[in-house]
Amino acid sequence: MTMLDTTGWPTDGLAHEGFFYGDQRHLLDGVAPFIAEGLAGGEPVLVALPTVNLALVRDAVGEAPGLHWTDMGEAGRNPGAILPWVLQAFVDRHPGRRTRIVGESVWSGRSDAEYGACAQHEALVNAALAERGVSLLCPYDAGRLAEAVLADACATHPVIVGPQGRRPSAGFAPSDVLVRYNQPLPAPAHPVAALDYALDTLPEVRRFVTGYAETAGLDAGRVADLQIAVTELAANSITHAAGGGTLLVWCTDDDLVCEVRDDGWFTDPLAGRLAPAPDGVGGRGLVIVHALCDLVLLRSTAAGTMVRLHMRRWRG
Repeated sequence: MTMLDTTGWPTDGLAHEGFFYGDQRHLLDGVAPFIAEGLAGGEPVLVALPTVNLALVRDAVGEAPGLHWTDMGEAGRNPGAILPWVLQAFVDRHPGRRTRIVGESVWSGRSDAEYGACAQHEALVNAALAERGVSLLCPYDAGRLAEAVLADACATHPVIVGPQGRRPSAGFAPSDVLVRYNQPLPAPAHPVAALDYALDTLPEVRRFVTGYAETAGLDAGRVADLQIAVTELAANSITHAAGGGTLLVWCTDDDLVCEVRDDGWFTDPLAGRLAPAPDGVGGRGLVIVHALCDLVLLRSTAAGTMVRLHMRRWRG
């Protein structure tokens, strides 16, 4: 495999490229020179990869001033948290400087539900960071990921790098991906408990979710996180929808799932995907929800909104 050629990368605004690698050697051949070029140019560099790939690259590259590491298997377990809490957070820590990021959000072993949120994430990067000075290289394991996943990558990255070199993506259409992954979620396959809520019954939401969380075996800290997340969503319904909504709760073998439904509509696809400015008013609720939960799935149209929260019952 040839080394990744980054000649011609934009120097202003966002450069968002998908990198299709065939094996770990090819991964190293791509990301190592990308990292080295950034450091040589005085750019802060973040490498955010799932656990195994992170260790591989870190062992090969070593430590250097300005080089930072993040385990995407943990920080990116909820794909909706990647933009605000990984990418934006890194860029914001280096105001006035161009930054460089290796960010692998999609890997073999992601659940179907997680993958849909990953595709939304990659599509939203193009709008969220368009005016930021950042070069973002997104590795995709072309030897293990499905063809449909690689097709989505072509739709969410304006440039693709692969065995044939670096080329503009003829299929670039991030808005199509957002539509494709904004379809109704499948109905629960497990018994569901439901609670309708309004302003005068909001305290009952907290008691309701606490009881189910404790029964599901979540520890005290995780119960508190879920209380905050569900209360934030319910309060948002009361403020922005028709004064209330419905909370559904159920357990799977692995997760406790809470779903908030109302007749509101998130018209901004970036809602919850960017942290507000420190002096901003409002806009914090959904981004906090993304930080607290293991998976957040949002579907919103003119017909209404559902936000489904997953909390793993057992975390190693």
